[in-house]
Amino acid sequence: MAEHLRGTAGLARRFAAPFGGGEVAYWLGALHDVGKASCSWQDKLAAVASTGGVVGIDHKSLGTRIAQEHGLGLFSGAIFGHHGGLVDSPVLRAMLRQRLATWSGEVASAEQELAGLLPDLPADLGVLVPQGWREDPLVGEMALRLCYSALVDADSLDTAAHFQGLADPRVRADADFGHLYKVFEQRRRVELSGRGDSPVAGLRERVYADCLAAAEREPGVFRLGAPTGAGKTLASGGFALRHAEKHGLRRVIVAVPFLTITEQNAAVYRRLLDEEGGEPVVLEHHSQADFDDPDAGRWARLAAENWDAPFVVTTFVRLFESLYARKPSAMRRVHRLANSVIVLDEVQALPHAMLAPILDGLRLLVRHFGTTVLLSSATQPSFWALDEFKDVPCTDLIHDTPRLVSELRRVRYEWQLDPQPTLSDVADQAVGERSALVVVNTTADAKTVFERWSDSEPEGAAWHLSTRMCPDHRRRVLAQVRTRLDRGERVLLVATQLIEAGVDVDFPVVFRAMAPADSLLQAAGRANREGRMAHGGRVVVFAPQDGGQPPTYKTLVGCTGRQFGPGKADPDDIEALGRYYRNVYDTLTLADHQHVGQRIQHARKRWEFETVTDGPMDARTKRRDRKLAFRMIDDDAVNVVTLQGAETPKLREELEQLIVDLRHSPIRDLTKLRHLQPYTTNLHPSALRQTGVMALLRPILGTEVRRGALVEWIGEYDHATGINLDPNLEQFVF
Repeated sequence: MAEHLRGTAGLARRFAAPFGGGEVAYWLGALHDVGKASCSWQDKLAAVASTGGVVGIDHKSLGTRIAQEHGLGLFSGAIFGHHGGLVDSPVLRAMLRQRLATWSGEVASAEQELAGLLPDLPADLGVLVPQGWREDPLVGEMALRLCYSALVDADSLDTAAHFQGLADPRVRADADFGHLYKVFEQRRRVELSGRGDSPVAGLRERVYADCLAAAEREPGVFRLGAPTGAGKTLASGGFALRHAEKHGLRRVIVAVPFLTITEQNAAVYRRLLDEEGGEPVVLEHHSQADFDDPDAGRWARLAAENWDAPFVVTTFVRLFESLYARKPSAMRRVHRLANSVIVLDEVQALPHAMLAPILDGLRLLVRHFGTTVLLSSATQPSFWALDEFKDVPCTDLIHDTPRLVSELRRVRYEWQLDPQPTLSDVADQAVGERSALVVVNTTADAKTVFERWSDSEPEGAAWHLSTRMCPDHRRRVLAQVRTRLDRGERVLLVATQLIEAGVDVDFPVVFRAMAPADSLLQAAGRANREGRMAHGGRVVVFAPQDGGQPPTYKTLVGCTGRQFGPGKADPDDIEALGRYYRNVYDTLTLADHQHVGQRIQHARKRWEFETVTDGPMDARTKRRDRKLAFRMIDDDAVNVVTLQGAETPKLREELEQLIVDLRHSPIRDLTKLRHLQPYTTNLHPSALRQTGVMALLRPILGTEVRRGALVEWIGEYDHATGINLDPNLEQFVF
């Protein structure tokens, strides 16, 4: 046990030293398990050792009390929560008193061994806490999150090393970013030389050069506001690697909003950084990452637990819900954010409701914990209009953004807002084009447009993309669409918003249903992407009289109409876009103290970790209100497995057997669940109210169909449009 205390302490110090918390983390690690020195704990351990049973005797309270008495104050909460999770600090003392009273004999027994275990324990640990952590409660709250992360990661690694018989825990040596940058640059040049020339190739090189020049600047907040198609993936990667090399930072973390972009970007970075025969550089971590690959699966699975990799590609959800989590499993990786480069790609997709805690967290990481943040988007939000970011200095990577926007303007906008066309009218207009993309706001609208085409267009010309299709089905459709476009063949594609951010397709004409301004501009990035059309591509913005839109769009579309349209600005007008974002923030009252984001901020100031993660306690129901918790996405949807979306009958049979195994297994098999993810999509709760839909959903885990459940779709699944929510009534008879 003495070896474990010192091993955990040393590793925690190593993890926390880069952000100035090394000594605090050391003593948290040294004290975290001292309660195990009690005779009763040791006796019970011996009794259950052969069976692997649980000891069931408190071992955290003594270390928590000693840490408090020696000056660490509420930082002792890291010890109290090192297994169960951080608790609301205002109730920590009361919870500790109760546990000390319940286990008084065991605590006294363990305390007799303390001097022998930790003879060098300082009388005053408070002097080790940096002054800045004490002066600002938000700085202190973030510091505790990082120290807790360092502690639980060190504890897990040291324990694993013991049971695996290793001399030392598995911790990867710091990366040589000078070498990685050289590899990246050499491979990038080779790859670009094979792509051929295009009118925008020179502009992309200029963007890349500007980014590398800015990488020499001191760490802080940077902004890459290059238009869609300007090569931001390579430019931001080059910036991050060069900046990490220049300033001795520990890793690069690229976060994106959607899985399609995660997979796409990870493939690019892996191709440019991973070296054959060497340890992998790029870790792809999201819900559909394949950790079962025989070549790299074990490394990826272990690295994903704590992001022990030089270059991590993940999602906004994984990044920020880890930062504001409270459980050890989610927070092991959080200490990796300090002294790193965080690239937020398509940053306009951050949820408005959570902007206050997100921006404040980024501010603190940059100002107090050595992090550099790069905000990358063609539609840069006006974050500096919000209090959380108003005093944060920012460096633009592009030397002259307005000029670049003008030079990269590859489309002209047309507006069909009055009179309003029908969806069929728009579908018929698209038929008159050689190839066209139609982007609509709902899955029902996408199906309407596709069905208008399906009777008249030859096979292979008309395509459909929406979340009614499982991810693997969408991937196959995108691959076929790209192939046809590359060959110059006719393509009519209708899609929901999922096509917009980061999906690399190039159409001469894009029809976009009226939507928030950033979505209009993102859709325009799919038109004339390579700039080869002499007169530019066309983007037709239309307001369908029979079209729908998500509930969240009403306010955003209203703000869009005030700035953009006939006689007003086009969506690529930078000044108008800034006015649009400021109007959105004001309309959504993000600064109001009753807004969910501000309520989360108030909880953070009070160090109420459970309240941030799970919501405040409802005095009437005695349950926590999840609607007021930190959530990146609405998790009320039902997760639906569509085996009908499998590419081959043989694969479908294998998936059917997986579901049978999961239904009959007493323990969830995460490997089998991951195999189902490419065939899992979401149904909004509103879909469950449609006639007969509930009868076509069969639970996989549990016994009921409810929000957040995993269920199997046993109804119709169209080979072109996915789940059919308008099935024949005879299907309801079993």
